[in-house]
Amino acid sequence: MFSDNALKVLQKRYFLKDDKGRLVEDVAALFTRVAGAVAASERRFGGEEAVEKYCRIFFDLMINRRFMPNSPTLMNAGKNGGQLSACFVLPVPDNLEGIFETCKNAALIHKTGGGTGFSFSRIRPANDRVASSTGVASGPISFMTVYDAATEAIRQGGTRRGANMGILRIDHPDIEEFISCKRDTDKLNNFNISVAVTDTFMQAVREDRDFELIHPSYFEAERKNGATAIDRSLYVVRTVSARDLFRRIVENAHATGEPGLVFIDRINESDPVFLTFDSDGRPVAGTEDIEATNPCGEQPLGPGDACNLGSINVAAFVDESGTDFDYDALGSVVDHCVRFLDDVIDANCYPFEFVRAATLNNRRIGLGIMGFAEALIRMGLPYDSEAAVARGEQLMRFIDERAAQASAALADERGNFPNWPSSTWGARQQKRRNATVTTIAPTGTISIIAGTTSGIEPLFAISFVRRVMGGTELIEINPLFEEQAKERGFYSEALMRKIAQLGTVHDIPEVPEDIRRLWVCAHDIDYVWHIKMQAAFQRHTDNAVSKTINFPAAATETQVEQSFLAAYEQGLKGITVYRDTSRRSQVLNLRHTDPLKKAAGILARDHHIEEAEPGKKTVSVGRKGTVTSPRSESVSISMVACEVTSRESGPEVSQNQEATFTVSTMLRLSDVYAKVDFCPQCGIAESFLKYEACRLCSSCGYTKC
Repeated sequence: MFSDNALKVLQKRYFLKDDKGRLVEDVAALFTRVAGAVAASERRFGGEEAVEKYCRIFFDLMINRRFMPNSPTLMNAGKNGGQLSACFVLPVPDNLEGIFETCKNAALIHKTGGGTGFSFSRIRPANDRVASSTGVASGPISFMTVYDAATEAIRQGGTRRGANMGILRIDHPDIEEFISCKRDTDKLNNFNISVAVTDTFMQAVREDRDFELIHPSYFEAERKNGATAIDRSLYVVRTVSARDLFRRIVENAHATGEPGLVFIDRINESDPVFLTFDSDGRPVAGTEDIEATNPCGEQPLGPGDACNLGSINVAAFVDESGTDFDYDALGSVVDHCVRFLDDVIDANCYPFEFVRAATLNNRRIGLGIMGFAEALIRMGLPYDSEAAVARGEQLMRFIDERAAQASAALADERGNFPNWPSSTWGARQQKRRNATVTTIAPTGTISIIAGTTSGIEPLFAISFVRRVMGGTELIEINPLFEEQAKERGFYSEALMRKIAQLGTVHDIPEVPEDIRRLWVCAHDIDYVWHIKMQAAFQRHTDNAVSKTINFPAAATETQVEQSFLAAYEQGLKGITVYRDTSRRSQVLNLRHTDPLKKAAGILARDHHIEEAEPGKKTVSVGRKGTVTSPRSESVSISMVACEVTSRESGPEVSQNQEATFTVSTMLRLSDVYAKVDFCPQCGIAESFLKYEACRLCSSCGYTKC
């Protein structure tokens, strides 16, 4: 039922181990632990009978791969102090004590497997006068560097490093430095970054007007006194051309994939919870404006709020005719999943009281999907077609409406969420157990466990080369494609290897035309269709949608600019773009676009690579280099994508020493090519790719988010 790769992921990251590192769980034990811990929340409302009933239901959802909760729930449910939420936003105040307190809090959250988002917009700009010390401020980017270093030191949940989202408002005086802060791709690698773009700015871009950059203290004064009581002009630091600023964002996104955009006004306008003050004039926990998102952008949250997520495998609900979804079966599962996620809120052990207060006040959940691309293929619908977009919108409308009904039913049973009076639901007298119910989240790891495609993304590749210990190369083929290839009579191992090398069937004449049209991959699809699909899902999603708008390597800055404008016009809450090979550290197993081909060429030129016996290369090393494996084993990598890191990472090869490498030996030669990102879990670089607005290892399932 579970693939070998799924079992490897489960063994590495999710199964419990004893104090000697030996596994003490299998698949059934894992899901029994999770189901029991979550269903225990039912005791308050239905006693032991309800606990037993929903323990069985929750177990069946997971063991049958119809639903998976977010990773912290799988990792920590049933453990002492089990923290079960994936998404947190922590406030970053404009004082040294508060900044470092938040840094410490983030480290503790990362330790439990959660991801953190921050808005650095409250921090005064660089070189601003600090009255208490008569010195000058260092600005938000300097503190992002501190947070990045702290994150590097914490291995998340014992299995992965933490992930952060850093956000700065478009009107902050340091916005230009922020936009380019990741242009050097060796820096801030534990951060995704996005610009919080306002409607005022987008209007100024449209009209080619100047745009004011405002001192952050204005917004605190506005909150305390009201916009009409203060003179905004006193807080204007300088004005810039809106279009020039927008072009700078576009240029950096084209070059590196960052920053993304977050349409912050749209997010707050659509959020059901509004700002409310208690009797002492302080904001009620959970009611402050949203200012940031979690690391992959799908979960906007206010300061201190948190959310737990889960995804339904919609490929499991294609009906017997193969033309649509079985909505009756799907609806029942939606009901159970909403209940599961609401139970997680009560089963959770919160890391801090202020997070607990905001989370319990709003009871936000994020039910999403995975397996959408697989479902489309089973229905015979190409991803980049109007029929597929319409089917996606129909599907998400159903899930969103059914989830809202399930939340209302839970409100009848258990009561509305505490901030309901401070929400649009309360204003309309519509019952809700949860302030928000739907989110389209990255599903990199849990989709591997479920054996399906990620989130609402198209396929990344139909077939790819996976390299394992000992230098063995395995051709990994999508099982559904292999099945269709054999049925249609065009299957051959040589063709599968060719597809693995190209990553797509788009230009392979041996594959029938109708199959080529159906089996489109992310880089075959025009950005217009990526945005159309994201918009279709966003229209029926309470929170936001995590998706990467993929571009081929030859895409222009104009196309990136058009995608940003289209995202705003079509109602998206945020956008992340990625142009193939735009980061030096990107390594894909799509060899025709692999940026590290350059490394092989340079290596051949500078180190006199000659063909030896089949499957081997002989390298005469004329200067010091290093030869090693990240796991001290012969983990193999093709010379087409040799991996390069610093000399300090392994034993040196002395000058003039002859060294022989198998086809897949790892080479670490810092003078051959720039730094390459290795998967922190399995150590293989080729499979560590940008996907689903995150970094995903297609070899072992590690996800940075």
